[in-house]
Amino acid sequence: MTAKGEGSNESKKRKRFSSTDVKGEKSNPKKVKLPSKDPNKGPKKPFKPAKQQPHKAKSQFVKSEANYGEKAVPKTTRERRLQAKELAEARKKKRKPHYTLEQELASLWEKMRQRNIAKQDRSKLVSEALRKMKGKIPEIASSHVSSRVLQTCVKYCSQDERNGVYEELRPHFLILACNTYAVHLVKKMLDTASKEQLGEFISFLHGHVASLLRHMVGSVVIEHAYQLGNATQKRTLLMELYSTELQLFKDLVSMKETRLVDVISRLGLQKASVLRHMSSVFQPILEKGIVDHSILHKALMEYFSIADQSSAADIIQQLSGPLLVRMVDSREGSRIAMLCVKHGSAKERKKIIKGMKGYIGKIAHDQRGSMVLVCILSIVDDTKLVAKAVIRELQTILKDLVLDKNGRRPLLQLLHPNCPRYFSPDDLASLNLSIPSLCNKGDAEENSDLDKQKKSSEVGEDGEDNSDTENVESENLNSVEGGKKDPFLRRQELLVNSGLAESLIDTCIESAGELLASNFGKEVLYEVATGGADGILHPTLDAKLDALHETIATLVAQPKSEGPEEEHLFENFHSSRTIRRLVLDCPTFASILWKKALKGKCKMWAQGHSSRVVCAFSESSDSTVRDLAREELQPLIDGGILKLPENKPLGKAV
Repeated sequence: MTAKGEGSNESKKRKRFSSTDVKGEKSNPKKVKLPSKDPNKGPKKPFKPAKQQPHKAKSQFVKSEANYGEKAVPKTTRERRLQAKELAEARKKKRKPHYTLEQELASLWEKMRQRNIAKQDRSKLVSEALRKMKGKIPEIASSHVSSRVLQTCVKYCSQDERNGVYEELRPHFLILACNTYAVHLVKKMLDTASKEQLGEFISFLHGHVASLLRHMVGSVVIEHAYQLGNATQKRTLLMELYSTELQLFKDLVSMKETRLVDVISRLGLQKASVLRHMSSVFQPILEKGIVDHSILHKALMEYFSIADQSSAADIIQQLSGPLLVRMVDSREGSRIAMLCVKHGSAKERKKIIKGMKGYIGKIAHDQRGSMVLVCILSIVDDTKLVAKAVIRELQTILKDLVLDKNGRRPLLQLLHPNCPRYFSPDDLASLNLSIPSLCNKGDAEENSDLDKQKKSSEVGEDGEDNSDTENVESENLNSVEGGKKDPFLRRQELLVNSGLAESLIDTCIESAGELLASNFGKEVLYEVATGGADGILHPTLDAKLDALHETIATLVAQPKSEGPEEEHLFENFHSSRTIRRLVLDCPTFASILWKKALKGKCKMWAQGHSSRVVCAFSESSDSTVRDLAREELQPLIDGGILKLPENKPLGKAV
């Protein structure tokens, strides 16, 4: 018992006090480390973290609260949130000198901008806000909140109060024009300014127009002043972009000349120095992409009028791409886009068309942008690219385009190019614009070709060559220059081969009644039903056109309704005139219409708008159409029931 007990005690002592056995082997290899070989260093003691004593921190907090009467650390989440809010308010008060005033103005603004507030109550709130801001308006105009309060006050205050605000802001307009928030107040001041105040503000801009146009915010003020100014004030702002002399000397800009060529000759300026100055003005503007303003578009058009080949080509290269999409909504901007399409290389044209991807529908509905699409369809020879990028987007919104005043223009250009009925003289003139320095070589080649044709015609025996030369000259005057492909082949590839014509005919069949009664849709329907200029839709789509003729005749053949709500197509102003034109110009449709809708019913339609359709059968140049209606129309004419326009007699059969 004794030996067993002693052995057990010894073994317990070894396990408790020794980490190694007698031979030096590890008894617990996971926990025991070998002693260091350095005699000066003993074994490292394991690190023991200090014990946390939360009761002491609590006692300190209680002690500080008892001693000083304030909380050092908030207890709840709500208290922490309130303390953070108070700290933020204190920081704002230190950072913003008029923070308290802004808070008061914000509360007044919430009341004065309500729609259902009485006019007298609003005027009291506006007067109170202006009274609090008096003397501090230039300082608080740059604030995000206070600038909005000022805009509302300027909008609803009296003229005397508005003049007071103007006088206070007067010395600081140029600084405020470059501020992100104050610029809206400056625009509001310009909108409500009198003629004298607007003229004075424009005079403040003298010498700073070019620098402000390079500023993303300041350029907005220049454009706003340019739009509000009269012709003289616009000319004053524009001339500062021409030369350094016009920036320095204010008296030089007071002249009546508007064209840059006339200004150069009048003042005796050097053309090279003007080009250098304008290039230095335009370069940073184009690099920053500030191309949305009409004053810049006008200046660029004047620059193209005097630029040499390299300078004009550089500007075209910079503009070719997505930048041009932002310029097409103004008159001069759309012309710049057309010049870039006309004089750009194939690579630049490709960039321009690809930059319009996704915006074709929006451009087509715009008055100026639609003419850019017309120019692309008339000039670009890469019809595969145009069909993929332009025609494909137009097909998705075809009905909207047909019924839209501007959206129908690209379609009409393909159906009947450069028709004066659909395009104004200004539109046709913009299509024929060119840059002088980039077309001199082409003009010289064209003139030499014309001279050769004249000489060959003089050598010929008959006069056929002379007539051909005259036709070439007239085509050069009326056609759009720039493309090398045959115009008829280009139209056929874009209109017929791309599938646009088939989709267009299907749209006309589905909405024939709506298009006939529409002021704008009737033009597209007429061109499609007649097969387009030069018969471009024949004979490929003759079956589709016959279906369209049958649809129109079926709609017209419907009986006349007694109710005043529904108007018959013969009695409608637009549809009656469109049907009349179809009868005169399309004998196939005239014969179908006679058999389905008019045969035996001419007496019923011999009065009102429908009489024009009936008379069209007697005015037709086709003898077959006249013979169809002769037997039935002659008694109506003799009896005075049907009156021919301008007393035209019934045509005789040939």
